[in-house]
Order: sequence, then C-alpha cells, then structure tokens
Amino acid sequence: QVQLVESGGGLVQAGGSLRLSCAASGRTYSGYAMGWFRQAPGKEREFVGTISWSDGKTLYRDSVEGRFTISRDNAKNTNYLQMNSLKPEDTAVYYCAADSGMGRSRWPRIRPVDYDYWGQGTQVTVSS
Repeated sequence: QVQLVESGGGLVQAGGSLRLSCAASGRTYSGYAMGWFRQAPGKEREFVGTISWSDGKTLYRDSVEGRFTISRDNAKNTNYLQMNSLKPEDTAVYYCAADSGMGRSRWPRIRPVDYDYWGQGTQVTVSS
C-alpha cells in the first residue's frame, strides 16, 4: 500500500507561483506514473499533468502547458508540481495520484481510473 501526502498549497495572487509536493510513503514507489488532478467547486475532477516514473517524460493539459512543470525525485519517492503565472481559474483542490505498477505499462495516464492511490488534496487559491 502506498500513501500519498501533498503539501505546498495556499493563497497566491494572479501571476504568482506555487510548488506542490507529493511524497509517497509505505514502500518504495515502483509504479509507472504519478499524476496531478484538480477539482474546483461544482466541477468534475480534471487532469492537470502526469510524469513517467521511469524516464521522467511529462504530459500536461493544454491550459497549463508552459506554465506548470512536473518533476520527480525517485530517491525521495516525491514528485513536484511547479505552477507559474497562476490564474484565478487555476483555483481548485489539487490531488496527487499514483498507479500501483500492476498490469501493463501504458502512457499516458490521464484519467482518474488510471490511478490507484490518491492524496488528500491541497487547496490552491489564486486571487485576481
């Protein structure tokens, strides 16, 4: 079993930056990918980005491409979501997700059902 703990959320003005962290604990993470999703009030959870745990390749939703960057530190079982040029529409609860590594490897993983473990979420609020 893997537990995911996010940190780094908060309140920031439009144009500002935040970095979210997602630490996996319980055992050494050996899945295929970690992802980030977000959910704003009254809206469905949406894909933000994902990173391949083996080679670090990434994929982002169009609206954050060029502003958000996901990186990983395999030794620390941690991935990071660097968010720059934040906009009010980025306001949401951000969730980290990880797959179990069971089954076939596939890329990319952009649906919530592609992931087996979830963090508790961290609030990001961008003021205008």
